[in-house]
Formats: sequence, C-alpha cells, structure tokens
Amino acid sequence: LACTSILFLTSCISQKTPDYTAYLFAYFEGSGELATQEQLRFAVSADAVHWKALNGNRPVIPSDEISQTGGIRDPHILRGEDGHTFYITATDMFTRKNGWEYNPGIVLLKSGNLTDWTHGIIDLEKSYPEKFAHIKWAPQTIYDPEARKYLVYFTVRFEYDTALNFYCAYANEDFTAFENEPQLMFAPKYGAIDGDIIHKDGTYHFFYKGNTKDRNGKELKSGIQQATAPSLRGPWKEHFAYLDAYAGTRTHVEGSSIFKLNDSDEYILMYDLYSSGRYEFQRSKDLIHFSSKPETFVKDFHPRHGRAEKGDAKDSQDCRFLFHRIRGGADQGGLQSGSRRSGDHGSLLCG
Repeated sequence: LACTSILFLTSCISQKTPDYTAYLFAYFEGSGELATQEQLRFAVSADAVHWKALNGNRPVIPSDEISQTGGIRDPHILRGEDGHTFYITATDMFTRKNGWEYNPGIVLLKSGNLTDWTHGIIDLEKSYPEKFAHIKWAPQTIYDPEARKYLVYFTVRFEYDTALNFYCAYANEDFTAFENEPQLMFAPKYGAIDGDIIHKDGTYHFFYKGNTKDRNGKELKSGIQQATAPSLRGPWKEHFAYLDAYAGTRTHVEGSSIFKLNDSDEYILMYDLYSSGRYEFQRSKDLIHFSSKPETFVKDFHPRHGRAEKGDAKDSQDCRFLFHRIRGGADQGGLQSGSRRSGDHGSLLCG
C-alpha cells in the first residue's frame, strides 16, 4: 500500500526481520464535502513528519459498505504480531446524518495485504441493549501476549451516567466479532476518551484525553494524560500530569496516538487539535517526559483522529500491484460476503 508518486520506501529485500522504512496513517477527513468526511483514508510518510495522502485523499473503502450507520470515525490501524496482517477498528458513527447521539457499535477490518479486507460490524446496542445502548467511542486494538489474542478497548458513556470509562473485549480469530461481553478495563477518576496503549520495557502506557473537575463536576482543565500498568489487566495507575503543550489553554486537543520511530529511540505523541483544524506532535524517549514545544506535520490533507503504523517494502509491493491492477483495468473478480477490496468502485490507493 505504501506507494506514492514520491518514492519513500527502500527496495524490496527478503529478510527474516522486516526492515520498517516508512509509515502508514489511517484517518478520516476534516474538510471537503461533508457527506464523505467520515470515511476511511490512508496517508504515507518516509519520516513520520512529511505526509502524502493516498488515493487523492479520497476514501479507500466506502463507509456504507462496512458500517451500519454509513459513516466511520476514529480509525485505528495496527500491524499484527505476524508482521503482515493489519487490523483496523473504527467508531460506527455518521454524525452528518444521525447527529452525535447515535452510535450503535464498532467496525472491525482485517487484511493480509492492505488490499483485500474482511470486516465485521459489532452492534453493541443490539447485542447488549441493557448495558451498551448508548455511546461507544474510539475503539483501539492491542495484542495481549498473556492471552495470545487481540484486545479491543474503547470509551463508553452510559445514558444514565456522565462517566467516561474504558471497556474491552477480545476479538475472535477472524476479527469479525467479540468473544465475550465487554468488561470494564479502566475507570479514570474524571473520565477519559480516545485511549491508545503502547508497551515499553515491561510497562503498558495508556494515553488518553483526560480532564480535571471541581467538586461540582465542572471541567477545569483538559488534555492528554496517561496511566501505566504491568499488564493489560492492570492495575492502572493514573498519572495526572498533562503531557500536551496546550493543556489549560483555549486550544483543545483529542485523538492522541503514540508510536515509535523506525530508526530512532524516540516516540511520537500525535494529537488532533480539532477546534483549530491542526494536527501536531511532541517527542519522547521514555514516554514520561515529552518535548515542550509541539511540532507540525507537513501534509496535503486535513486529518481527524487516526493512528500511524510502521510500513515496510512488502507494503510497497502490495501497493504497486494494486496500482497496476486498477490502472490497467484488470479483472478484479468477485468478493466473498463480509469482505471488501480497497480500490474497488473506482478508487485508487496509489499515485
């Protein structure tokens, strides 16, 4: 997939350990035609700072084919433990049509080549009407080495409560449904949204948009915070310090995501400045102390809440194959039920 008019990946060399030389970013768009903003898009970068949108910043898979509402938000992409399988989760939500109070569940996508995707829709509202009949936001995925399964976690806000807590459940092997009813994972003191977890040196770091409230529940401050734990099962210890440079100001951030640079010991904490239409980041080597001055991405699109993942030469091969197939008008064949192919319906991932 990682193929653009600018060469950003090294040549394909067969190696036992993949040589990650680029980055792939999954996001939804914050500008342009309103009806097409809440759809999955991809961008690529050679250095995690300069980004180029694929497919002319058009959707790579139509939301109405993979979601129940007709829209998706907050796409999270994860490269699997095998090195070649990709997993995407997204909020099943179409605010332009249904507003902010209708969100039945979660969208799951899985691919071994970034071209052909199987998908599942988890209708939490229908499956667990007594418990999950209200808002479910920003699902993310992480591999749990203790369970040897992929754990999906997300924020829940119940209709009868204003608390924002994280719930989780293991995905089935096909990554089309949950194996069990979601359980409470972590309840931050003042609530939180948009979590993203990364593992470093025996510790799990859980980044999220948190806040501080007074005794009456009025929000006094908000921004990116974190909690840490020795296991995904916890116990989670909250660190109430704010990590982003904008906490306590009139510039608000959300949708934080954390990833490690390919050729460095640095980590990038990226976040969505949703009220001002910007996307920025700060750096860290220990995931505790972050650079004080935010940096700006150079890009040809206007992303909303998404996540970046490492890319390698095979991703470039997959993209070039797709580029050749679509541009050449080759027969794309049929699709099995529950699967979708990036690039179908006239869209291109490359160029």
